[in-house]
Amino acid sequence: MPFSIKMFIEKIFAPAKNEVLTIMIDVPHGSISDTGEWKERREMARDWHSKISKLSSVWGMEINPLVIYKATGGHNSDLPEKCFTGDREVITAEIIKGSTIILSMPEYSATAPLYEYSRSLKRLRVGSMPGAAKFMEETGLSADYMEISKRCKVLVEIMEKAKGAEVTFSSGHKCYFDISVNGSFIDDGILHPQMGGTDLSTSNLPAGEVYCVPDEKQGSRTEGELPFQVDGETGLFRVRENRITEIEGEGDSIAELREKMNRDEAWRNIAEFAIGVNEKATVTGNVLQDEKAGFHWAYGRSDHLGGITGVDKFLSPDNVVHTDIVYAKGNPIECSLLKLIFPDNTEKILIEDGKLIELSE
Repeated sequence: MPFSIKMFIEKIFAPAKNEVLTIMIDVPHGSISDTGEWKERREMARDWHSKISKLSSVWGMEINPLVIYKATGGHNSDLPEKCFTGDREVITAEIIKGSTIILSMPEYSATAPLYEYSRSLKRLRVGSMPGAAKFMEETGLSADYMEISKRCKVLVEIMEKAKGAEVTFSSGHKCYFDISVNGSFIDDGILHPQMGGTDLSTSNLPAGEVYCVPDEKQGSRTEGELPFQVDGETGLFRVRENRITEIEGEGDSIAELREKMNRDEAWRNIAEFAIGVNEKATVTGNVLQDEKAGFHWAYGRSDHLGGITGVDKFLSPDNVVHTDIVYAKGNPIECSLLKLIFPDNTEKILIEDGKLIELSE
């Protein structure tokens, strides 16, 4: 079936009468250059805004004018104080507080700051879509989210019982993640009204993953080697006590990453361990969707996921990052084997040859 924005909004948000929906986008400025993908996303946002506006009477919902703000230049950095609706400059916080549903479709992820708003505002739910692309309407965005929710619930129950996870990569490297302390959570894309004001009121769309924050404190047992690629250059992170201690590899992009991690220690934090379960998420190099297709981890900010590394741990708000690295089937480096380890030292394999095993209740 072709993608239906009406069905998508109803399945994800179940909008009620008198709700207020806002679509937010960022725009390039100064030294932040535009790209073709970014232009396409802005057109996608305008198209969605037009279609949703025409359906507003069906739901008895108010649709705000498209909200535009200057790009932050960093993923999960705080949003700018002011934004624009039409030809009016307004306070960003006031627009957010006056909304009950937000679709965020920026170049630079606003998941973390919007998550903080959604936790404190009783009715607000946020669909965060940094890096969204038109093709996702026929892939991850058109998945059966009721089935994804069931799959997530099975997986989270298994992960909640584990003390750790051992991951073997197609490169032969291994890393152990200490997942014993922070709990595991679901991002299944279901953002119905009762979710507002809770830890489950923000979702990255297309959705479909179970995630946790590894133990970030000194003494954490997260340790090993994490291979990665950046701009076609292959490198290796060496990890101890949940911190990236060394960055091996040659090339300009790896050297730049090494310099940034040397300058700001918060970049070295292992911030997320996650498994994607969206069966329609195809691997294309777009992280927003790729991460829903298999195993991934992230470095940097973690407080929006239940961790302790927030904006205050970075040198400045402009330096905040939360960067995901994905190893789903089809990525340059894949997850060959992922197994959970339980307190009695029994094990359960969840991923083999890059693919999630069949989950059953």
